[in-house]
Amino acid sequence: MIAQLIEPKVKLDKDRQIFSNLKLRNLIIPLVIEQLLVLLVGVSDTLMVSYAGPAAISGVSLVNQLSTLFIMIFAALAAGGAVVASQYLGKKDQENSGLAASQLLMVTTLISILMMVVILMGNHFLLNLVFGRVDGDVMDACMTYMAISAFSFPALAVYNSCAGLFRTMAKTKTIMYVSLLMNVINVVGNYFGIFVFHAGVAGVAYPSLISRCIAALIMLGFMFNKSNVIHVSMRNLKQWHNKMIARILSVAIPNSIENGLFQLAKVALSSIVALFGTAQIAANGVAQSFWAMAALFIMAMGPAFITVIGQCVGANDYEAATYYMKKLLRITYMGGIAWNAFFLMIIPFVLKLYDLPQETISLVIILCLIHNTFNSVLCPTAFALSTGLRAAGDVKYTMYASIFSTVICRVAFSVFFGVYLNFGVTGIAIAMVGDWAVKSTLIMKRYHGGKWQDFRIV
Repeated sequence: MIAQLIEPKVKLDKDRQIFSNLKLRNLIIPLVIEQLLVLLVGVSDTLMVSYAGPAAISGVSLVNQLSTLFIMIFAALAAGGAVVASQYLGKKDQENSGLAASQLLMVTTLISILMMVVILMGNHFLLNLVFGRVDGDVMDACMTYMAISAFSFPALAVYNSCAGLFRTMAKTKTIMYVSLLMNVINVVGNYFGIFVFHAGVAGVAYPSLISRCIAALIMLGFMFNKSNVIHVSMRNLKQWHNKMIARILSVAIPNSIENGLFQLAKVALSSIVALFGTAQIAANGVAQSFWAMAALFIMAMGPAFITVIGQCVGANDYEAATYYMKKLLRITYMGGIAWNAFFLMIIPFVLKLYDLPQETISLVIILCLIHNTFNSVLCPTAFALSTGLRAAGDVKYTMYASIFSTVICRVAFSVFFGVYLNFGVTGIAIAMVGDWAVKSTLIMKRYHGGKWQDFRIV
């Protein structure tokens, strides 16, 4: 029954279906579980830090908006390398796929170290610039959490790069197991940090740092295994290959700009949220964790699009790429609707685990109702299909569409609904839906126009 529902009307010959339904299932299910495990780190932080008081959870939620900006840049760089490596796999060029992997790791590590130094040196200035109007105890929590989180940037960069390459090889189970270990370390560390050592914000920051470092080292070790179809070598890591780096950055830079501006817009909106008081800041922080959890299936489908569409395009088979675009989009809609509905039903029960006032809990439920309803309808095209276009090499259009919808539309809508109409954080959520609607329309227009088939990366 499900196999019939996901099958596009226009069929593709079996010998050209490089990913059977079984292969797609083995690719997607670990991606979803991995995404779930990664997001549990954020949920664990906000859940346990809620017992350290409203100021602590407000500080963690605000900093997460800022630190996610850097995490998204690392993810964008990793996605750029994954697209290039995936297309080389489609061409059956194993040598260049390994070179792309090595150069990706070298570049992301250097960039992450630079970002870490900048944050550590400008921590006080940056936080005061963005969140200067929050209460003093909230700012203290922000300072502590941001300083510790910055040390994990190189580990995050290495982990994201290795994970992206393993997804390209469709070895998603490996990443799933490493994510499981990372979460166990983080949750156990959070428990001791909050309830045993009573370390407050630092009690959730250090376990995240430790778990990310361990996960990065494990994934890096796997990448040196020559039995993998894509593997790194010290020789390629030590050399600078201009052409290969240019190919990676041709995808990564527009993707980084897109993701970076998306997160900057969210940071700017956090400054607006900071005007609404501690109760609404806390509700927004908890809702953000829930939103990420509710969107996990749709977000997890992005790497699946990169792996499948990248290999089709690398083999210069655009008929197969179109077939899998439609098939993966159907899977995204079905899974996204089911998961959003399920998570919305369990939110009231999950909230009982939090030590929050009833006013905050009620607001969280309203925010999640808005998010989950429209996430399942608009985000499969706005985000998953957009990733498919990017995997084909159509990176600038997706960047421009994202900049227009997020930086211009979402910010403008947020000021109008949140401040002018005085809807508070509810207005911010309504503005988010407007952003999705605009981007979804732009991406669908591009896909049906067929222009995405005119680009070449390798």
